[in-house]
Amino acid sequence: METNTDLNKKKQIFILSGQSNMAGRGGVIKNQHNKKQWNGDVPSECHPDPSILRLSAALKWEPAHDPLHADIDAKKACGVGPGMPFANAIRGRLVGTLGLVPCAVGGTAIKEWARGEELYENMVKRAKESVKGVEQSEIKALLWFQGESDTSSEHDAEAYKINMENLIHNVREDLNFPSLPIIQVAIASGSEYIDKVREAQKSIDLPNVICVDAKGLQLKGDNLHLTTEAQVHLGQMLAEAYLTHFEA
Repeated sequence: METNTDLNKKKQIFILSGQSNMAGRGGVIKNQHNKKQWNGDVPSECHPDPSILRLSAALKWEPAHDPLHADIDAKKACGVGPGMPFANAIRGRLVGTLGLVPCAVGGTAIKEWARGEELYENMVKRAKESVKGVEQSEIKALLWFQGESDTSSEHDAEAYKINMENLIHNVREDLNFPSLPIIQVAIASGSEYIDKVREAQKSIDLPNVICVDAKGLQLKGDNLHLTTEAQVHLGQMLAEAYLTHFEA
């Protein structure tokens, strides 16, 4: 059990944002009533640890465990995502407590993450709240996995790069962190224009922005969401990218 003292320790903070594959659908199945629910299976790479906390929807720090986005992507059934395997893979390399700030919401397009939109403003609000009250707490990176919803329209796919670049510029400005490290995931699934979105994601050339490619990771039967095993692998890929580029 975490004590208040533990919760108020210095935190190294990571923002988790995007859509359903970041929110986590690993282990989500249909029950006997044909409704989706998480099967409750937690791989060893996702086990809770006292050094890993999450910021709840009510802006309170609490021990982190899957499903990390249960109260954020609250209209959907959430399961295993990349957040916990990422955190477990890097926690030994960081000083202090590791704080995760879930912000992802399933089924959302990049235009819904524009400045002024509810999703964007909530992400910025949660990020700012995460560093309040504890001296030396700092945001270390934004992990971004989104784009599947922009693959069904050629217009949306062609606009993806400029929309993502605008998001990067805006969040850095609004957090007063012009060098904020951003690790985006090139999507592994989508509709007709998936290649255009993937090309946009991989072609963004801005300082401290890197791309991890999810292509080839195993998908569930819906051909859209990553399996639990794939989410674990992705979390470890994100950890390797962070440690290599930003903590080396």
